[in-house]
Amino acid sequence: MNYRKIVTILEETLREGGRAVEPEARVAVVAAVIANPWSGQGFVEDLSEGIARTASELGALLAPRVTAALGAPIQAYGKAAIVGLDGEIEHGSALIHTLQFGDHFRKAASATTLLPAVEKRGIAGITFDIPLKHFTDATIRSHHQSVEVRITDAPHPDEIIIALAAAAQGRPQQRLAPLSHEQ
Repeated sequence: MNYRKIVTILEETLREGGRAVEPEARVAVVAAVIANPWSGQGFVEDLSEGIARTASELGALLAPRVTAALGAPIQAYGKAAIVGLDGEIEHGSALIHTLQFGDHFRKAASATTLLPAVEKRGIAGITFDIPLKHFTDATIRSHHQSVEVRITDAPHPDEIIIALAAAAQGRPQQRLAPLSHEQ
């Protein structure tokens, strides 16, 4: 596969609402900037060849990296596909909305729910928010959160950013009732 770069982000929130967060809230993102496998081909009716060539390898690359970057058990997770201007949103969706990609992350996280996702097209430096949900029960509201990502020089028009995000907890200082991880 043609990777241009891999970006790792670790965010640790130590204070929220004027109070200490204990333990600190950790969110990790690992993103791969890749060549769009359908770039320059015009409209491709059947995307399955590019999916077979790319999706599983991406999942196998990103899942252990985001798990290691988080450094704690995963409680919430999400994914993203950001397509450069010469591609279609469907190109990114094709890579992340397949078990060949997602099962690597679900296995690493011991997760059972679908991965929430964002897909969009944009210019280099676009900001995008990856939604995160609880890893075994998407109705647990304490874990509904998002993480903002920006890679200043990506995606190029013929590239796709594929990213995974993981959190070690719900939102810092969450107080919505009644659905939480402890229940």
